[in-house]
Amino acid sequence: MRQPPFPDVQVLAFDVFGTVVDWHGSIVREVQALYPQVDANAFALAWRDGYQPAMQRVRSGELGWTRIDELHRRILDGLLPHFGLAHLSEADRQHLNRVWHRLEPWPDTLEGLQRLKRHYTITTLSNGNIGLLTNMAKRAGLPWDCILSAEVFRAYKPDPATYLGVARTFDLAPEQVMLVAAHQDDLDAARACGLRTAYIERPLEFGAGRVKDVSGDAGNDVHAGSLVGLAERLETGG
Repeated sequence: MRQPPFPDVQVLAFDVFGTVVDWHGSIVREVQALYPQVDANAFALAWRDGYQPAMQRVRSGELGWTRIDELHRRILDGLLPHFGLAHLSEADRQHLNRVWHRLEPWPDTLEGLQRLKRHYTITTLSNGNIGLLTNMAKRAGLPWDCILSAEVFRAYKPDPATYLGVARTFDLAPEQVMLVAAHQDDLDAARACGLRTAYIERPLEFGAGRVKDVSGDAGNDVHAGSLVGLAERLETGG
């Protein structure tokens, strides 16, 4: 076996929504099953489109610290009338909001994480809150060594406190941590803090009707088509 390409890297920190789990497909399947009269694709996209604006209200100070579960619920309550679901009971709304706890992993995720876990400490670095990430991991069998969240640092990515917080948590230099993500803006922010970066192609993150450009960026240390592909690259240096 050839020398691994980044021998100093000890921790892989993973973005979760879109990188590790298929939020779009998971939400579409649940909405189709629960409310077949609804355009589930449009519903999933609209819900996700509210994600960044909601977090920006927290970043700007307009809202005090608010967990993603609560932000998702605010977005959901605003969406329901537009999709003919204003009549949903509180119990139904709570159940639907927790779909984010039940997201399914991509087909390569479990094998990829298990292989990476043999050589690295693997942790989440997600804007999702700790309870959400823990429930998701328990249900899907995600083998994290550690669950880190924006909730720990009380700051949402791309705040430097999140990326540097991972390094501080493990008493490492930033360059000993690699962020793994399917989102270039996330990787750019991590790199600016001194972290290594690995881009994962997820062309269908937003569904077949909104295929992503997955050409990545030359500034990333690794570009892989899947988490299994990332494991192969980091195991062999290929």
